[in-house]
Amino acid sequence: MIVVMARDTSDDDLNAIRERIEARGLKAQISQGVERVVVGVLGSIPPDFKDEMELMNGVTQVVMISKPYKLASREFHPADTIIKVGDAVIGGPKPVIMAGPCSVEDEEQMVSTAKAVKAAGATILRGGAFKPRTSPYSFRGMGEDGLKLLRLAKQETGLPIITEVMATADVETVAKYADILQIGARNMQNYNLLDEVGLIGKPVMVKRGLAASYEEWLLAAEYVMAGGNQQVILCERGIRGFETFTRFTLDVAAVPVIKRLSHLPIVADPSHSTGKWYLVTPVALASVAAGAHGLLIEVHPNPDLAKCDGPQSLTFENFDMLMEQVNAIASVRKQPVTAG
Repeated sequence: MIVVMARDTSDDDLNAIRERIEARGLKAQISQGVERVVVGVLGSIPPDFKDEMELMNGVTQVVMISKPYKLASREFHPADTIIKVGDAVIGGPKPVIMAGPCSVEDEEQMVSTAKAVKAAGATILRGGAFKPRTSPYSFRGMGEDGLKLLRLAKQETGLPIITEVMATADVETVAKYADILQIGARNMQNYNLLDEVGLIGKPVMVKRGLAASYEEWLLAAEYVMAGGNQQVILCERGIRGFETFTRFTLDVAAVPVIKRLSHLPIVADPSHSTGKWYLVTPVALASVAAGAHGLLIEVHPNPDLAKCDGPQSLTFENFDMLMEQVNAIASVRKQPVTAG
């Protein structure tokens, strides 16, 4: 349920609403918009509570939300959420490019890649310090030493960092170094981890699970938001189908669907979905044309020698060409006038 307040609502009226909600054992989540204030009511709503709310001072409308995700829904927050990280604006009209290697390997690799992707137009540096791998014998990252190299690359270039956190015990450590914490596809339904990142004051990217529906994905974001962290970014990274030529199938339709259902920014990951470097650019362009707010691209100075995901990584030259085409597509795409 959401309670829509009048434009001239006083602080006293808003506090009275909050107190009434909490007295019923529910949780109040206040969203301060440009034109109005909306109070989300979270919990099991009593049958008579809607009528009770409509009679309170300052209330103009009470709307029951049928979707199980409340805070992530566009009903609760009609305007797009904009997240600013350094010079990057995620959720605006210009797609934000997050680029870098799948995994941090050494100082030269990270610094050279950071400088190359920044020169090409990327505004956020990606790199994995903790790596979830299908095989326990694969390279699983450098841990905190990798985070330190990411910080060094940030100092050299000024690019903010996005990197994955895999365990609740690592959230505090990763948050010391990263500007955006990433929840990987395999952890999308790790609810303890989602609860933990909901308590931090930094943006969180939630990747779609390998077989997750839109609703399950948005409910994962809801976990983070219910903890108090409203800075959530969604990432479509491909879902598992019957085709084995590509690693996964990137659901391009997820971009416009999520933009209709939710106010949260959505980016696409053509690297993990395709698994092949020569498919990354065409799938990236399709995602941008569909309206994605950004892309997550793997770039490596020498993909043949990469310790992780070399076959899907772009060289510096190929990343330059991708950026040129992405900018061309972004310059002509048009956003809907309204969400409807």
